[in-house]
Amino acid sequence: MWTRLLSIFLKRLINQGALVVVYPDGRSIRYGDGLTPAVTMRLHVRALPRKLLINPDLALGEAYMDGTLTVDQDDIYDLVELLVVNLRLQPDVWHYHWLAHLRRLYRRLSQFNPAGRAQRNVAHHYDLSGALYDLFLDADRQYSCAYFRDAGDTLETAQSNKKTLIAAKLLLSPEQRVLDIGCGWGGLGLHLARDYGARVTGVTLSHEQHKIAEERARAEGFGDRVQFCLQDYRDIDGTFDRIVSVGMFEHVGVPHYKEFFATLRDRLKDDGVALLHTIGRADGPGSTNPWIANYIFPGGYSPALSEVLAIVEQSGLYVTDVEVWRLHYAETLKEWRNRFEAKLDQVRSIYDERFCRMWRFYLVASEVAFRHNGHVVFQIQLAKKQDAVPLTRYYLTACATQPQSR
Repeated sequence: MWTRLLSIFLKRLINQGALVVVYPDGRSIRYGDGLTPAVTMRLHVRALPRKLLINPDLALGEAYMDGTLTVDQDDIYDLVELLVVNLRLQPDVWHYHWLAHLRRLYRRLSQFNPAGRAQRNVAHHYDLSGALYDLFLDADRQYSCAYFRDAGDTLETAQSNKKTLIAAKLLLSPEQRVLDIGCGWGGLGLHLARDYGARVTGVTLSHEQHKIAEERARAEGFGDRVQFCLQDYRDIDGTFDRIVSVGMFEHVGVPHYKEFFATLRDRLKDDGVALLHTIGRADGPGSTNPWIANYIFPGGYSPALSEVLAIVEQSGLYVTDVEVWRLHYAETLKEWRNRFEAKLDQVRSIYDERFCRMWRFYLVASEVAFRHNGHVVFQIQLAKKQDAVPLTRYYLTACATQPQSR
């Protein structure tokens, strides 16, 4: 019965492109047009059609991880892209709309991130072996969206572009005190100290990131200008001329947005400037993909701009600039995925084959989400006073040329 129901679902779903499914009983059925080269998906256990039908967002990734679902030529990117593109064309297809609605009802509970739980969530992802991240990130370990200003930019160039643009939006002057919320492995903080003369305090909940960030600060001789703390952002004291947060807000959770922006307001000097760089969604409030929530970013959520600005309006902060980066993260993830695949044997020496398939699925699903499923990056500049930043954006010409959003 479940095989027949899954077949009916796929027949209705696949209208663009072609999919061949080889079912556990050996039957092979083609869905979609008869012209496009098909992606072939093989289901190896009898329970899989039921799982894919009941909770496809979770079951697809789990089955690929476990090897109970395989794709010919291991072409998981084309499979995920095919499914996502067709779901975007038919967002209300059969029961899929209701599954998304049910997840939204429970999202506040799943995103409840008090300090202890937030630390455990961070450890789940960021306290993995540092050798893993060295295999696919740039040398500065920038684990957030790069800024591809020119078509020929390498990943290293694009990550440098990102840091330069952030500094320009912060309007930095030497000796200003900067708070970096979610400092990662310290690359941005060290950049702001080295190239702009800032005094930086970075906070992270990851033991691995904190250890490496401190080692880097000592090795570069910035121990007196850069301080990295293993600390929750809510526990920071004092005030700062500038506050920046890159790739951390996705871990805050909707129930804590008021708390986050109240912290920014209280920690920011009256003439200060803050910059929030976060993944977001262009199509309104939603919920986190259950596979991503279970295996990659527990407690995480990428917000719609409407959810963020509604809280900012109540916080006593002005929104002084908003920029939307559309395809930059898709290109960043493509670079990460290519580097990961090129170093797959080294990944296997650190983790097992199941982990390799999990990480590949994470990079693939994320890239497809930015190309086809309404995910973007928001950079939101904030201040307590309307005149804290210039009246026009011409000051961004400090980035060599005026950045153009993609």
